[in-house]
Amino acid sequence: MSVAAAGLFNTVPAAGVLGLLGPEGPDVPETVKFLGFSDKEMAVAASADVSQIRKSGPRMPAEVRERLIQIATVCELVASHFDDRERAALWFKTNNPMLGNFSPRDFVRFGRFRMLQRVIAETLAGL
Repeated sequence: MSVAAAGLFNTVPAAGVLGLLGPEGPDVPETVKFLGFSDKEMAVAASADVSQIRKSGPRMPAEVRERLIQIATVCELVASHFDDRERAALWFKTNNPMLGNFSPRDFVRFGRFRMLQRVIAETLAGL
């Protein structure tokens, strides 16, 4: 597979190591638990109201659902790379010089998960 093709497919996790994504959408309580967030922190990360992230299925607004899918996908991409829940959780909590000495968790918490997702995909593609 070429580098371009590898990069193209590195935006979707190879496996659901954490089980955060399913046919019903993102598992919000498990994503909150994995990242060690409060509901309020997850709401800020998803640019939503706390009441919106507590809804499930079709009751959740589409734009909030999409953001939560992206956040859960970032978590799953890292867990797929490590193939280990604990190592992935540690990676999210550890300050990273490649991220300006911020932890990946902080990037998610401050709503910068799209940037984090791009950095992860580029790294996995070897760019």
